[in-house]
Amino acid sequence: MPFAGNRLNFAPITDPHFYGFAVPAVLLLGISKSGFGAGFGSLAVPLMALAVSVPQAAAILMPVLLLMDLLGIAAFRRNFDRTLLLFLLPCGLAGTVIGALLFSRLSSHTVAGIVGVFTLLFLAQRLLFPPRPNDPLPSRWVGALLTTISGFTSFIAHAGGPPVNAYVVPLKLAPLAFTATMAYFFFAVNLSKWIPYAWLGLLDWRNFATSLVLLPLAPLGVWIGIRIARRIDPVWFYRFVYSGMLLTGLKLTWDGFIG
Repeated sequence: MPFAGNRLNFAPITDPHFYGFAVPAVLLLGISKSGFGAGFGSLAVPLMALAVSVPQAAAILMPVLLLMDLLGIAAFRRNFDRTLLLFLLPCGLAGTVIGALLFSRLSSHTVAGIVGVFTLLFLAQRLLFPPRPNDPLPSRWVGALLTTISGFTSFIAHAGGPPVNAYVVPLKLAPLAFTATMAYFFFAVNLSKWIPYAWLGLLDWRNFATSLVLLPLAPLGVWIGIRIARRIDPVWFYRFVYSGMLLTGLKLTWDGFIG
């Protein structure tokens, strides 16, 4: 069965308190999926978790993520870096397998805290030791490790952006190439989650009905981000990427170890 749990409850969530958090979360996710403000998308689950549990928030966002990924691919289908994508995909998918196997053993808050600390350490390193033109690019083994972590954290809490960004951002791709490559990467990663999520009992009809209510917001968020990403200067593009990662790191660290 593709859905488990409350199989006969087709009614979506109606609590206005939930939508007060869910609507901005989905819009942030859409803007992040377009490439602009990359990293902000990792705030979606923590934001929605202020109204529902983390697993339920992750399950509700699954169909929304799939639509956003398809929209991102359609918008940037000619701009992705093929060589980089072929390197990232096996590592990211391996991370989702690890996430599925360890899901019941690890608290999503613990994973969120680890991702948050890692993100802040990466930003501190970039601030204290800013890159120079002759600096070597990150090694492939570092990229493989970070991308595997990205697949893992994506499975646990849809927070795969910061780890893979820590590898891809220093490569200094053009904004459109960055956005397109990430769109294809996360489409494959998010698609791979469906069967494990159903197997773990995270998908049910009430969550799916709630996803359908939120689905119209997905194109709006992606459209807003695409409009900005196509017009922004690369310097400002990466400033917003770093800003998104900073806010994400602070939020995830707070949720994991303090809140």
